[in-house]
Amino acid sequence: MGRGMVATAVVALGVLVGALPAAGITFGQADGTLHPSTGALVADWDPESPGPDQLCTGTLISPTVFLTAGHCTDFLESEGIHQVWVTFAPAYDDDAGNPGGLIAGTYTTDPQYGYSGQGGSSDPHDLAVVVFAAPVAGIAPAQLPALDLLAAMKSALPEQTFTAVGYGLVREQKTKGPNALFYDGVRRYALQTFSSLQPAWLTLSMNPSTGDGGTCYGDSDGPHFLGGSTSNLVAITSPVTRPAAPRTRRTGSTPRQRGRSSATT
Repeated sequence: MGRGMVATAVVALGVLVGALPAAGITFGQADGTLHPSTGALVADWDPESPGPDQLCTGTLISPTVFLTAGHCTDFLESEGIHQVWVTFAPAYDDDAGNPGGLIAGTYTTDPQYGYSGQGGSSDPHDLAVVVFAAPVAGIAPAQLPALDLLAAMKSALPEQTFTAVGYGLVREQKTKGPNALFYDGVRRYALQTFSSLQPAWLTLSMNPSTGDGGTCYGDSDGPHFLGGSTSNLVAITSPVTRPAAPRTRRTGSTPRQRGRSSATT
């Protein structure tokens, strides 16, 4: 059950953005049915764990389109893996012999995906989509924001609460470092506060000492909602070169940010 590397959130406020193999929620709580449009991207990528394994997180943005990270699908392509599924269940068991509820789809990586340098204006186009042959039944797609929403409300962002959602590694203890991480396949969410906004990245705090949670391995391309479960999807988790500085990319625009929890926009 290998897990990917960085805890970054990519935000797409006008354009959609992408992420890397799976990262998880830290200092959060079980999501249950609060964010049903958030799903897990699974594929048979781990030779030590036969059958489909959770790789990354993503979001249903239309009845037939699931947004996930470009680094996730780029990894699969490099391994010659083309069969993928998505589950929207509140929990996914990697070890199940015949897991149910999987929806098959076809992935496409953003053709501009790739490293584009450091800095808030860099744009790796870390985006990919999984397209389903038929509409997903019973799940309403996430609400996408208006173009440049975050830029328009920049002065008010310090007072806002953001919600990160994902499957992946979990941390519930402040001590023990990496030894405190574990994986159980449960979809979780954590609340975060604003740190900074740059042209391509949104940076959110995930400092547990101030009451914030964050993302970790397995949450790649997981959504960051502005506010609660019915609010706008404004960012997605994307990997960065420094594990200590996860990012969130903004959705609907081209900006991204870096911070205690960053996301591209």
